[in-house]
Amino acid sequence: MATIADWLKIEVENVGQALRQVRGKLNDTDGELVLDFSSIERIDASAISALEELAVAAKEKSVKVVLRGVNVGIYKVLKLSRLTGHFVFLN
Repeated sequence: MATIADWLKIEVENVGQALRQVRGKLNDTDGELVLDFSSIERIDASAISALEELAVAAKEKSVKVVLRGVNVGIYKVLKLSRLTGHFVFLN
């Protein structure tokens, strides 16, 4: 069975709100969702909360979430927040 991936680029303005909108698209996603973080240099508490919500919703829908282009600083924040285990990371 082929995996279909949806690809979305996350923009710099209001990362948390963008991630919450992505969560709403999980119903239309089959298999894998790729989020491009290449233009994001840092995240705030709202974005971390939105990523937590996205991880829970993705698990419920059996959707694998791939974060592409995450810089080292963001990865460290996600690691400290214990979120890295919920996502797959690509460079």
